[in-house]
Amino acid sequence: MIRALIYLIILGALSLLAASVADTPGAVTLDWLGYRIETSVLALLIVMLGASVALAGLWRLWSAVTGSPRRVRRWQADRRQRLGYKALTQGMVAVAAGDAVEARRLARKAETLLGEPPLTMLLSAQAAQLSGDEKAAGKFFHAMAEQSEPETRYLGLHGMLTQAMHDGDQEQALELAKQASELKPKTEEVAQTLFDLQVKTGDWTDAEDTVKKAVKAKHLDADAAKRRRAVLAFQQSIEAQSEGRFDDALDQAKRAVNLSSAFVPAAVRYADLLNDAGKRRRAVSVIEETWVRQPHPHLAAAMERLAAGGAEDRLHAIEKLAGYNREHEESHVALARAALAAKRWSEAREHLESLARTHATSRVARLMAELEEGEKNDTEASRAWLKRATTAEPDAAWVCDHCGNVVADWEPVCGRCETFDGFFWMPPPRVTHFTPADAPKAGPEIDGAIDSADGDGLPKGGA
Repeated sequence: MIRALIYLIILGALSLLAASVADTPGAVTLDWLGYRIETSVLALLIVMLGASVALAGLWRLWSAVTGSPRRVRRWQADRRQRLGYKALTQGMVAVAAGDAVEARRLARKAETLLGEPPLTMLLSAQAAQLSGDEKAAGKFFHAMAEQSEPETRYLGLHGMLTQAMHDGDQEQALELAKQASELKPKTEEVAQTLFDLQVKTGDWTDAEDTVKKAVKAKHLDADAAKRRRAVLAFQQSIEAQSEGRFDDALDQAKRAVNLSSAFVPAAVRYADLLNDAGKRRRAVSVIEETWVRQPHPHLAAAMERLAAGGAEDRLHAIEKLAGYNREHEESHVALARAALAAKRWSEAREHLESLARTHATSRVARLMAELEEGEKNDTEASRAWLKRATTAEPDAAWVCDHCGNVVADWEPVCGRCETFDGFFWMPPPRVTHFTPADAPKAGPEIDGAIDSADGDGLPKGGA
């Protein structure tokens, strides 16, 4: 609308100018090379306008003739680029479809048409991998990693990292993951891969730095990060103690407890180190504070180690500990164990019968068998409880919630599925009765149940 208005204004102005010239008489005389030309002003303007149009036309014709080779070359380049990108796209489709021969053919075609190796090297590497030529793929990835463009370098490093992990070269993979993380620090996949490799290689300090960076990049929330840092501090404590750095071991164990107050392995370790340092009262406080949040048989065992004297002293220590969470199942079990050791039969029976009515696990049944044998020397009743223990609910143990692997002592990484911090204290999976016809195929759940049982059907690592 505005353009049309401007056009009308210009046209009106020219019309007014032409009318003004036509209405105003005047003559023009031109003497040139012995010739004398006399004409009106309007005729001169018309001639000049015509000459301008003719010159403009000649210039456009000259430009078209002289510029045609350049336009032809540009058209050819555009066509090659279109065909090259088409070949690149079709090559990616061929890789996705698993057609190695077609992928390599299209990769060569795209490289020839585009003449830009960074755009085609990834396709060439993927085609080589698809055909099983890992050596050729590695060369392409290495060439990409040496490019100046950050995106191309990252793709090259990522490809080399994948190959190193596939080959089991964790040291090389760790170095490549560090380079990729420095190049793309906000990429969550790279950060997680770097963390996993640092954990597998026992690089606990650098792994904690990676966790802090993940929090800044908003890949981890604060609670998850604190838990990870607690586990890493726990491992640094173990490492420091093995190297004879007792003070560092104690500091790291304390940091682990401060980061995760319900982290039982860290609390037990911290208490043991405090006791070794002559700080028994502080060690007792650590166990008691953790018991309030997370009663656990390993805490009760640690408290018994801290108790000075014999069975009566241990029972007194457990009674005090159980008082911080009196109604919890673990409090009753701990009191029953300590009472049995002190031959306080009635106290042990009180706690065990209460548990037998509500939650008769294998552990409770075995303790009842011990009670019948110790108090009454009733072998028949003891055998009946041991038989019941084989069919009762299995005792809680450290179970990987990812694959069902069961271990006696807590571990930072599952030895079966390599999950970090995947062990939780819970009853392990077990095989119930089934007929051969409906027997399930072997899998993580069945494997976990088989691994969780000793020869007598009782779980490993139970309290």
